[in-house]
Amino acid sequence: MAESYSDGSATDDDFQEQFLNDKTLKFAGAAIATLFTLVVGLFIGAIILTQVDFDLFVEIIYPQFVEAYLLVLGIFLAGSFLSIIAGIFVGLGRVSKTRITNTVASGYVEFFRGTPLLFQLIVIFFGIPAFWPPGQFPIPNWAIPAAIIGLTLNHAAYVGEAVRGGINAVPEGQMEAARSLGMSYVQAMREVVLPQAWRNALAAIGNDQVILVKDTSLLTVIAVPELISAFRQINSATFDPWTPILLVAIAYLGITLPLGKVVRYLEARSDWGGDRR
Repeated sequence: MAESYSDGSATDDDFQEQFLNDKTLKFAGAAIATLFTLVVGLFIGAIILTQVDFDLFVEIIYPQFVEAYLLVLGIFLAGSFLSIIAGIFVGLGRVSKTRITNTVASGYVEFFRGTPLLFQLIVIFFGIPAFWPPGQFPIPNWAIPAAIIGLTLNHAAYVGEAVRGGINAVPEGQMEAARSLGMSYVQAMREVVLPQAWRNALAAIGNDQVILVKDTSLLTVIAVPELISAFRQINSATFDPWTPILLVAIAYLGITLPLGKVVRYLEARSDWGGDRR
């Protein structure tokens, strides 16, 4: 019985040494990645060669897609800046020792993370003007401010949680050491804790900003003439889906790819004592 068990164990060990070693797994991973890339590349190539009308492609670039692209870029830059600033304060509120501050910040995060962004945009776009008599709302082009406000409020909640996690990842001794040197709580937080928290939270914040870019596609429901709206107009007029789809993909990647590189650069710059710079 013992011999049989021992033989079985040896066989399993031999199998693992032969087929589940680092070299085999590395080869399998490379093969799967290559196959996936080949399939996706062939699919995209087939679409471009058989479905895309290049004459229409050139025709619709300007002004439809250029204007939509610039609008999305402007909304993203405004929403990104405001959501990061607001998110820092939300994160500070989440780690506050003051009960009311912590409660309000926690309630804010739970609401804006717990309800869909589309719902929030609809509430802001349709709900706020309802407080005024019909036709008397003071902001004429409300769609774009509503878009920026909605994206800011939503993503500030996610940035706040990233900042909270970054602050909690800083050892408590850092704050204690700063306070022992005579710094106030605000000084210690600004000079010692937040720079380290920013480094800890940077990857999560960068990922959230990429999601913010893609969330601009929801703005079509509140009549913002962004990229998806341009696609719908062109598809309705030409019954050609793939040509405008290709432009939409290029436009979004034209924002997200450089943004990803900026985030990686900032991560490398903040890797104090590391070897990634």
